[in-house]
Amino acid sequence: MIWQWTAWGSTVLLATAATIVSSWRGLPPVWRATPPLVVVAVLMLVTVFGVRPPAPSPVLATSAGLAVVTLGVVGGSSVTSFVLGLTVRPSSVPGQNGGIVVDSPEPQGGDTDQQDATGGRTVSTAGSSTEQEVMRGGAAIGHLERAAIVGAALVGRFEIIAAVIAIKGLGRFTELDTAEARERFIVGTLASSLWAGCAAAVVLMS
Repeated sequence: MIWQWTAWGSTVLLATAATIVSSWRGLPPVWRATPPLVVVAVLMLVTVFGVRPPAPSPVLATSAGLAVVTLGVVGGSSVTSFVLGLTVRPSSVPGQNGGIVVDSPEPQGGDTDQQDATGGRTVSTAGSSTEQEVMRGGAAIGHLERAAIVGAALVGRFEIIAAVIAIKGLGRFTELDTAEARERFIVGTLASSLWAGCAAAVVLMS
């Protein structure tokens, strides 16, 4: 009985601690992502190999499930950011609103003539590009996406997951006109969805 209480109590404490560390903005990405990855990996292994003992009480089982679900939703931000840092091209400059800054060509009709430094001839700025931030609000959208995926998996309505990804794609469609944005969207969505799926699997197999 003591072993069961210790095992399940440790699950709650470790999942909660990993969630807190993953939300600590001052830490490097790898430090924020490592605790959630380790905790979920260990929980999946002990569950698959049948090492985890049965829950000593429904309250503790519910607490552990909620802790893992919270880790899957909140901790997914650090894991996704870490994966994006490893895979996306270095030219992707982070923006101030959670997106990336890309070059956006100006419309063809926006030709302007500017005077040069000598006050003489003019130079045309036709075809120039301006910087704009795309994929904004990624952290908030990611939280909602993972919450929907985990919830859909727990209630057995997996078609909701496809709907969530489709809605996200439609919402981001107008921002996917650059290679950097497309790359970030694909990698980020896959990493976030897979992480949420792993967290849901841990709860379902418990």
